[in-house]
Amino acid sequence: MYEPMLSLMADHNRWMNEKLYAVCAGIPDEARKRDLGAFFHSIHGTLNHLLLVDRLWLGRITGKPFPILSLDQELYADFDTLKREREDTDAVIAGFIAGLQPAHLAEPLTYTSFVKKESVTLPLGLILTHLFHHQTHHRGQITTLISQLGYDFGETDMIYMPGAGTAYFSTQPPAEA
Repeated sequence: MYEPMLSLMADHNRWMNEKLYAVCAGIPDEARKRDLGAFFHSIHGTLNHLLLVDRLWLGRITGKPFPILSLDQELYADFDTLKREREDTDAVIAGFIAGLQPAHLAEPLTYTSFVKKESVTLPLGLILTHLFHHQTHHRGQITTLISQLGYDFGETDMIYMPGAGTAYFSTQPPAEA
């Protein structure tokens, strides 16, 4: 049951990122980068943080470290580059999830916490769940900032994602379109 749930979270992650980046593409760069009082200051800063932390976790998971200097480090100042890199990273996440076997989820992963500055060991399944919850947490902040600027981002609930009800929780294959 865990694998379909992780697939659902990976697909929702990609769907929401596509939606938010599409809205953000219509927001002037100055407004996207304006400090609006969020943890990572701006829409752009929060989008950068999400990409940075996803890559940090992917590096830990795959054994290919992604060194960072700070949690608010800017990876890409250019929005189009940030968007392209987000798309690429979402594809890597989805591909990793698709290749998981149930036994992988219980495997311990040891890493050095950037926040605690100590070694931590957790099961891979918990780390992956955290990765998606972290995304949801900060996307909630982004939707608030987008709203404050007067833009509409549409529905964000997972139940409104196309295919969410049938593709993950049905014993029948999805109907052909």
